[in-house]
This record gives sequence, C-alpha cells and structure tokens, in this order.
Amino acid sequence: MSARGTAPNPAPPTVCKVRVRFAKRGRLRFASHRDVARAFERAVRRARLPVARSHGFSPHPRLSWVGAAPTGTASEAEYVEIGLTEPLAPERLTEELDAALPTGLDVLDAVVSEPGAPALADLIDAGRWRIEVPGVAPSVLAAAVRELLAAETAVVRRATKNGPRPVDVRAALVSALVEEPDDLGREANGRSQDASGAPCAIMTAVVRQTRPAVRPDDVLGALQLVADLRPPVPPMAIRLAQGLLDDRGRLADPFDAARATTSTAPEGSGAEGDQHAAER
Repeated sequence: MSARGTAPNPAPPTVCKVRVRFAKRGRLRFASHRDVARAFERAVRRARLPVARSHGFSPHPRLSWVGAAPTGTASEAEYVEIGLTEPLAPERLTEELDAALPTGLDVLDAVVSEPGAPALADLIDAGRWRIEVPGVAPSVLAAAVRELLAAETAVVRRATKNGPRPVDVRAALVSALVEEPDDLGREANGRSQDASGAPCAIMTAVVRQTRPAVRPDDVLGALQLVADLRPPVPPMAIRLAQGLLDDRGRLADPFDAARATTSTAPEGSGAEGDQHAAER
C-alpha cells in the first residue's frame, strides 16, 4: 500500500512537452476523435517514445488534445501535446511517430513547448475551413454567402443526444469567400466541376471557436436557413489552419512563438521542424 498522499504506481515525471501538428486525410476523415486518440496511443507505444503517463492503477499516455475536427471532415491542422519523460528532438519524434501511425494520420510538424509558454489551447481561437459544394454553381453559393453575411443572426438547431441545441452560426462566422472562376471557367485552384462535370462551388470560411463549436455542416445549415441553399450531394470540408485570430481576420500559427524561441537559442540546443503548408 502506498504512503498517505502518494499516488499508487507512481510514474516518471514529465520533463518535456512537444506540440504536434498532424493531418487527418482520406478515409481517416470518418474516424471519430476517440478513434484518433486510440491510434495515437498505440503509435506512441509502437514507436517506443518516452511518453509520460498518468499515475494510478490504469496509467494512460499524457496526450492533450485541442479542437479536434468533427467526424467526417478532413484536416491539415490537428494539434496534440505530448508529455515526455526525457528530452526528444522534435524532428525525431515527428519521424518515428509518423511511421507508427496509420496512413491518413500524417504528422506534419512538431515543436518543443518551453517552460512558461502559453497553453496550446490559448493559442487557438479560430479555424479556416475549405468547403467544396458539388452540384452548386459558384454564383449561387456566392449569393447565399452574401445573404448569410448580411444577416444579424443565423441560428440552426443541431441534433444532440439531449435533444436539439441552438447554434448561432453568424456570431461565429468571421468571413466567408467563394472562389471566383477565371476566364476559362475554372476556379482559382483549377476546379469548378466535379468528376461528373457538374458545377462545384468552393468556399473558404474563417470561424471562431465557440461553445458549442460551429462546424462546417452548421455553416451549410445556416446557408439553407437564410438562402434556401440545398446541395444535391453532401459537401466535403477540410480544415486548413487553426490559430489566434488577429484584428485583420488572419490566423497566427500557434507554433510561431516556439520557433522564434528555438531560432534564438544557441546552436545544438534544439531543432526547428519544417513548416508545412496547410493549404493545397
């Protein structure tokens, strides 16, 4: 029996924390957050990373998650903070963890969280989404978006296990932009039609993180509410970025502060991960 005030089965202390950005792609976009968390727990064991664990009879890896994307959406900007019992270079953790994860969960970047740094959750208060709407012409989507932005409120009802819950989409929506076709009728990214040749409108939206969080399907529900927009097939959403929203509507990379600290440290004291573009 452990001494009074001492946790049973004490674990080694956390000496270092590494923040990881990863992508959720392909079929893995249908994985729930619980599925993703379990995949990471298996991966850190498989990679034999020195991950800190909780105390007690059933210790768990110390993984802290921030703003997980909803089930059914892809993402290029998912974040998790991993506690370690010994220092580990971010690029080594990136390589070993990525190799141990299933295809579709791809580690993109990692930085060391310096002592006294703001919590990762405090560095993220908004996200940028790309929403493809097959079967809808860009001009039709643009008109619907203008109506939504002009509205004072747009309250949709989300089904939950406790019954319908009102969500004010307009209060969380910072901006929304529909890509315009070029002179040849293509979107700015080279796509204005789906595989069948039907029109495919594309919208980029910046959304504040609120409680409850506004999801891409809520934005589409608000477009239906204010403009009766009803896509004939389910849209596809991908989160491009997360970060702190500035007064110009731009998102600051949550890893910027850690990179600045690393770049001013003496040579050999740390490693800076490569910055990967979130947009494609």
